[in-house]
Amino acid sequence: MSQTPSVPIPASQPPKRVAVVTGASRGIGRAIAVRLAADGRHVVLISRTEGPLNEVKAQIEAAGGTASIVAVDISDPKPFAAAIESVAATQGRLDILVNNAGITKDNLALRMSDEDWDVVVSTNLTSAFVAIRAAARAMMKNRFGRIINISSTSGIVGNAGQANYAAAKSGLIGLTKSIARELGGKGITANIIAPGFIQTDMTNHLPQEVKDHVLGLMAIKRLGTGEDIAEAVAYVSGDAAGFLTGQTICIDGGMTMC
Repeated sequence: MSQTPSVPIPASQPPKRVAVVTGASRGIGRAIAVRLAADGRHVVLISRTEGPLNEVKAQIEAAGGTASIVAVDISDPKPFAAAIESVAATQGRLDILVNNAGITKDNLALRMSDEDWDVVVSTNLTSAFVAIRAAARAMMKNRFGRIINISSTSGIVGNAGQANYAAAKSGLIGLTKSIARELGGKGITANIIAPGFIQTDMTNHLPQEVKDHVLGLMAIKRLGTGEDIAEAVAYVSGDAAGFLTGQTICIDGGMTMC
């Protein structure tokens, strides 16, 4: 009697991890989002305006990835927290949080207004705390989480005319170390990526003499790219980095050797 040949049962695919990237409409955030999508993450793109996010979403989907968008002002804590919580509810999970969004309002400290101090600290530091607090419960439920906060070498060595920005970016480092200690036992890591001078819309407007001065401080004689930062984020957010937490990784061409 002939036997019916056995048909192998395909192994079930693990659920796709969900990554949230703030400030994803351009520059470093866009590069991070595209890179994480290329690694098979579903990327939730967050920024204030929907139009540019749709462009990034289209780029990701054209390359075979998946993405969704959330337009929200991250400096407004209640709607921002609600947006993060809705990601976990809608997607069924939230595994990776990249707090990248940031602004500058540069001026010498003696000329800096209270408003310029407050808006930079709110956008660059407080928003990260709000997002972490909103995302942590979903991460704890799955006993997996990768929190990556994008700081700056200005937060490590300071920068004249950027007291507000440097204070906020330095504050991110203390926040990250505290979160790493609080959540490490739950399978959640928290790390800092600190870019140096990266070629973005912001640095494109710098005078050439400033760029030349910066290049003179660097061991690698070029400005960084968004992709340089994205590669570091891809590693830190992956399974291979499960024993890495509470660390500050400077991607700055050897400018600070931090």
